[in-house]
Amino acid sequence: MNKIYKVISLTLLIPCFSISQNIIFEKNNFSDRKELYKEAKKNLDDGQDAFETGKKEYEFLLNSYINKHRFIPVSRSDYQRAGDIYYKEAKVLLLKANSFNPNNANLNYMLGVIDFNINPYAETSIIFFEKAFSLKGNIPDDALYYCAWANQFQYKWDEAINYYQKYLLYLNVNTQENQYFIEDVNKKIEECKIGKYEMASPKKIIIDNIGNAINTKYPEYGVFINADESMMVFTARQENSTGGKNDGEIGAYFEDIYMSTFSGTQWAQAKNMGIVVNSDNHDATAGLSSDGSKMYIYKYKDNDGGDIYVSNLKGTSWSKPEHLNKNINSKSHESTVSLSFDGKKLYYVSDKEGGNGDKDIYVSKQDIKNDWGVSENIGIDINTKYAEEGVFVHPDGKTIYFSSKGHKTMGGYDVFKSIFENGKWNEPENLGYPINGPDDDVFFVISGSGRHGYFASSKQGGFGSNDIYRISFESTKDSLIVSGPKLTVLKGVISDAKSKMPIEATIELIDNTINEVIASFISNSSTGKYLVSLPSGKNYGIVVKHEGYLFHSENFDIPASKDYQEIEKNIELKKIEIGESIILKNIFFDFNKTTIRSESINELDRLVLMLVKSSTLKVELGSHTDNKGTDEYNKKLSQARSESVVNYLISKGIAVDRLVAKGYSESVPIATNETEEGRQENRRTEFKILGK
Repeated sequence: MNKIYKVISLTLLIPCFSISQNIIFEKNNFSDRKELYKEAKKNLDDGQDAFETGKKEYEFLLNSYINKHRFIPVSRSDYQRAGDIYYKEAKVLLLKANSFNPNNANLNYMLGVIDFNINPYAETSIIFFEKAFSLKGNIPDDALYYCAWANQFQYKWDEAINYYQKYLLYLNVNTQENQYFIEDVNKKIEECKIGKYEMASPKKIIIDNIGNAINTKYPEYGVFINADESMMVFTARQENSTGGKNDGEIGAYFEDIYMSTFSGTQWAQAKNMGIVVNSDNHDATAGLSSDGSKMYIYKYKDNDGGDIYVSNLKGTSWSKPEHLNKNINSKSHESTVSLSFDGKKLYYVSDKEGGNGDKDIYVSKQDIKNDWGVSENIGIDINTKYAEEGVFVHPDGKTIYFSSKGHKTMGGYDVFKSIFENGKWNEPENLGYPINGPDDDVFFVISGSGRHGYFASSKQGGFGSNDIYRISFESTKDSLIVSGPKLTVLKGVISDAKSKMPIEATIELIDNTINEVIASFISNSSTGKYLVSLPSGKNYGIVVKHEGYLFHSENFDIPASKDYQEIEKNIELKKIEIGESIILKNIFFDFNKTTIRSESINELDRLVLMLVKSSTLKVELGSHTDNKGTDEYNKKLSQARSESVVNYLISKGIAVDRLVAKGYSESVPIATNETEEGRQENRRTEFKILGK
């Protein structure tokens, strides 16, 4: 690193500024202010020592990075983490020296680097650099690099490109020695071109600070929400952190996880999630399932780069975080996680060996023991040789959002999306300006509806160094999912039909086309609440069951063209008692036919299992029609359909004397026959307990 930070004269490369004389800090130059000079020189020397220590920290980090990855994607957060504490100390001293002698080139250079590091969105760093150039003194050639970078952060794309190109002249003197830095600068030039292109067509969105119920003067970031935006978890470094420890290196409290719920009009005051989830060390959010029942947590361990844990919501309490297995966690750094809508795939980020480059996105599938199997890299369509981070798989089951330093970025990490079609991930699409900018844009999540996105940023005007923001999309065409998300969110409360008390029930999601259970969920034991995501394009059977109760079934045949919708369905389970009945909503017949369709098999087999377990039950299978057709015809049709169901049960070993088939025709409607929707409800098969 030291080889490229040569001290040179920039006279031939700087723009035409009003040029002053570079005044060196020597006693003879300040004969009229000798007493003040002594103090100013001490401030300069002490400030320069702190500055050089900060820069060495960064150079050490950068050299380690190059040695590991052999390429150099540099973002400001890397630089800031390395030298921030030293630069803040240096700034106080160097500003005092600058007030005594504002015309020293190297002093202005150091203040430019410091101000860029502390706040790249402020123009002061550019002012210091340009002053340094105008003084025609000998300053490090990386002044061009940092001045270019500062202009990039000011969205001054052309000016940034101009300075980057000048800096390349020095690097190209020794191409082999500086190849990694040349790559970095060339990449930043491309970032500026992309930034200029994206800013020419900004997205029509509204970005709002989410407010002081969530954000404080301390950093908040790493936000995750469930599918219907009723729950949020995030990471914060607040003074009430568990253990109260302070990270002396950066002067911030240890990370803890916080939670908030949405009341319908606003987010409730965020609360620390307590000692079960949070420890005395760093604990950070890593992911949240779409139903909000599983939270993934990042914990740092001294013997590896950090691992992922999972905590499950049991009633009103979260379980002790459990370490994920070796197919997920490694000796390297695992960070963010996203669970697929059916809970069968886990996407996560790791910099483990064997990847495409820096951090990559991997996927693990659930095995027959309901644990996570061997992971696979999701491939070069998504992963670049640069870092990927912040993976989030939308509940629609096919859209992935992630941040990347590769692909076509405007600087640092940008947020991208890709859709899985025809067996592969499409080319990632930059979400554009103002979602993305020249700084790191990472940890972006989006609601099931696609109407709102959430992310953390250090934008000016916030409550603290990092705040959480919400994006609102102004029109359908600007939704991040083409034509809006194709998704149904089914939610509600499961309770006892008589006592109305909540029940912790099992909810099975069935693909009726293939008669296969594709996912299983549990309602909350304290509230009975459940939430299930149903991507469009399938005929779903929903079965809710609990020991000692009749199962409850629902059918949702959702065409592929169906846009986002929320359905609230409260379900009351009935105990297995004489006289109780249920509608079998996943038994199907073709129009005017009595032959059971294949999509009904899963529902029928559930009946068989229940009758086997409750071996003394005597039951009636009753079929109903709408009022179309004659009463005689409907009577005959409904009786024949009931007999078809009974015959299937007999074929599976259920004794004939336990079964009664009855056709009710249109005599017992449960809805109006004046509409197609009502007639559809009236066409049904019911199961009724006659005796125990």
